[in-house]
Amino acid sequence: MTLLLCLITGAIYPGIVTGVSQLIFSRQANGSLVSVNGQVVGSELIGQSFTQPYYFHSRPSAAGSGYDATASAGTNKGPTDLKLADTLIAEMVDSAVAQDGAAKGAIPSDMVTRSASGLDPHISPANARLQVARVAGARAASPDAVLALVERRIEGRQFGFFGEPRVNVLMLNIAVDSAFPRRQQ
Repeated sequence: MTLLLCLITGAIYPGIVTGVSQLIFSRQANGSLVSVNGQVVGSELIGQSFTQPYYFHSRPSAAGSGYDATASAGTNKGPTDLKLADTLIAEMVDSAVAQDGAAKGAIPSDMVTRSASGLDPHISPANARLQVARVAGARAASPDAVLALVERRIEGRQFGFFGEPRVNVLMLNIAVDSAFPRRQQ
């Protein structure tokens, strides 16, 4: 009986689920990979680090050395941890003020805090809007045109009521690359 249960739950059931998912949801079952010109550039589900001024920046990551899926985890620093508040967040706020010209009180929380998994591919619409001027300047593009791209990339709440509106950073940066090719340095 134990051997039969092991066979059912360890081989037959996973095999059926894998087969059905490959037939019905092949793209999602294979990681929702995103390709540009035939080259895989990332996944819609896993965040990446974008630090260049001509790209929208992702939220900070606590996963390993940054967006390392094998080290996915949050930090053990909570909102009352003085080291988090005094050093890490202060540094990130200063960076956001310097890079994006934001007023300290206007910085969205997701711009300076890490997600629970450290792999979140999304930022808030407010975070994306705050970065428009920097990206537009680096691309020699109109801020209004870049903002229009951001507005088109805002994803609503899942099923209309779960979560918050969000912007997938990878998909937004691909759209920006397509609409406003980078200036050669």
